[in-house]
Amino acid sequence: MPQYDGSIDDPANYFNRELSWLDFNQRVLELAEDTEVPLLERLRFCGIYASNLDEFFMVRVAGLFDQLDAGIDARGPDGLAPAKQLDAIQARVLELDRRLHAAFGGALRSALEERGIRIVSLDTAGEEDRREIDARFHEQVFPALTPLVIGLGRPFPYISNLSLSLGVLLRDPESGVEIIARVKVPKELLGRFLAVGDDGKSFVPLEDVIAANLDALFPGTDVVDHGYFRVTRDADFTISDEADDLLRAVQDELRRRRFGEVVRLEIAAGMNSKLREQLIGALKLEDREVYDVDGLIDLGDLNDIADVPGHGELRYPPWSPVTQSRLQGEDEQPVDMFAAISRGDVLVHHPYDSFASSVERFVEQAVADPDVLAIKQTVYRTSDDSPLVPALIRASERGKQAVCMVELKARFDEEANIHWAKSLEEAGVHVVYGIPGLKTHVKAILVARREGDRVREYVHIGTGNYHQKTARLYTDFGLFTADPGIGSDVAEMFNFLTGYGRPAAYRKVLVSPTTMRSRMIEEIERTVAAHQAGEETRIALKMNSLVDAGCIEALYEASQAGVRVDLNVRGTCCLRPGVEGVSENIRVVSIVGRFLEHSRVYTFKRGEETRVLMGSADLMPRNLDSRVELVAPVEDPELKAEMLDVLERCFADNVNAWELDSDGEWTRTVAPESSRRSVQVELRERYAARAAEQLAAAAS
Repeated sequence: MPQYDGSIDDPANYFNRELSWLDFNQRVLELAEDTEVPLLERLRFCGIYASNLDEFFMVRVAGLFDQLDAGIDARGPDGLAPAKQLDAIQARVLELDRRLHAAFGGALRSALEERGIRIVSLDTAGEEDRREIDARFHEQVFPALTPLVIGLGRPFPYISNLSLSLGVLLRDPESGVEIIARVKVPKELLGRFLAVGDDGKSFVPLEDVIAANLDALFPGTDVVDHGYFRVTRDADFTISDEADDLLRAVQDELRRRRFGEVVRLEIAAGMNSKLREQLIGALKLEDREVYDVDGLIDLGDLNDIADVPGHGELRYPPWSPVTQSRLQGEDEQPVDMFAAISRGDVLVHHPYDSFASSVERFVEQAVADPDVLAIKQTVYRTSDDSPLVPALIRASERGKQAVCMVELKARFDEEANIHWAKSLEEAGVHVVYGIPGLKTHVKAILVARREGDRVREYVHIGTGNYHQKTARLYTDFGLFTADPGIGSDVAEMFNFLTGYGRPAAYRKVLVSPTTMRSRMIEEIERTVAAHQAGEETRIALKMNSLVDAGCIEALYEASQAGVRVDLNVRGTCCLRPGVEGVSENIRVVSIVGRFLEHSRVYTFKRGEETRVLMGSADLMPRNLDSRVELVAPVEDPELKAEMLDVLERCFADNVNAWELDSDGEWTRTVAPESSRRSVQVELRERYAARAAEQLAAAAS
């Protein structure tokens, strides 16, 4: 057990942010290991684990190396120095990677083969498959390869971020001189796995195909040995507040991202020592940046195999989102969104409720309605086929005031957002790129509509991005309201984003970086005061990450006062629960399952009053200090009850829930078959039953 000095700000009361995130990725890995998860979904979780880890290194680990290089000893509330964090990260990642490859290379791969889905090597491929592979190499792969010799007056080649490569040791048969070459695996062009055979269910890794044909790449030389490796680089960047042209600055930084410092070198186990030493030396790496991999490198590509056609029995049962009951049209006509919202606030919960019949319908109707004067929307992440951004273009063409706040600095979506920004500007939409030094992470749509002799504001506030694909995979709430106070607040927020200055105070919403932290702490303090006055109290929060020290201290004080605190934190949690005298009244659970839990909900019970807030912000310093975020109250009693019910189901989950203890261990809840509860299964069943009732009512 850690030793405490009794004070709330004791570093022992906090978990390290980076190591806590690795705990989250372990929970993803445990689903890949879970034999009760459908087989192809387990394969997909292997890919998700690997992709998550790539981003972690490109951003979080890169940041720690930047601190070391700059001689900055910046520490979080846990007090762990950057160098110690890096060493702890390496040890933990190596441990988890061993589990990953044991899961994939062991029972999982064998179980797939039993069902006819094979990942074959050239050694195990049949004669007919081998002939097909050789033919495809010469017809498709060979023309895309560029062998690069190292040495002999040639510099070490640049190796791009996340590129998979072969290191090849060659010998001149006449002189006996040994040289080294590098061959990039062009998986971006050809795919990582080549499907072979008539059924398309056998796959051979592209790097194995290249390795088997190295003689064709280096004719007249002896191929002594080869090995696989992969480089991960710093892919985060910071745009100067002085950048006059933000669009050009982001484009320049995207080009620079390809050339960021190396933060991880993955080497296939057993690589020739000469190749290994040459790579490490040429890249100027320390031991803490080198990771030996006993198995296939880059399992993030396994999603390609998980998408193999057919095999429905090896996947989760299909789920089709339903149309929210209040948004059902009549006589096959689409619903009048403005009439529905005028009758009262509407709450949607994705992916159970349809994104198309709610959010997209809201924007489509606003574009077509001649009484709509303006449509304003934020774009943080959006899909290439999203109808929302083209709808703004149509709105502008119809003479409406169309405004789009595009966040160019949305990490790893910068290129897509630049594309949309240019298209919008060319169509006459007012495009703004946010506030210097801040990311605009808020999810909001504002529609100004003329109704009689006044203009009424209709608003959508979400916890997730305006993205079709993630709306089917992430759990997110969306609130539609015509509440005058919220409408005025959102209108002023958009004016802040597009203009200059900021409102002195918002009426109902919480906005960062101005009021979010102080108002959230105030809600906690009011709950403590109510408890001390003898009222029944409880704090129940749901979020992606809990990192902010100020908010954690306030929750510790609530626990010390005797307030019950239940936290549903999907990812990183720096709060240490269960510490006597500090946090014994705090429970922390995490749900990781089929859908990614993404919604942020903050509830505070004080006697007869329960305050419910929802929006875009997690309780993290970046969200509270360096992002524009918005959290709004949910005031309709029925909608509050709906959200509170979802929270209770989260805390009752004993299938895909892990609980955190004071030692930092996350333990998965295991319940007998007869008493199992899964919030995601329960909500799917609940929404499917509602849809069936609606169909039956319509038919009658």
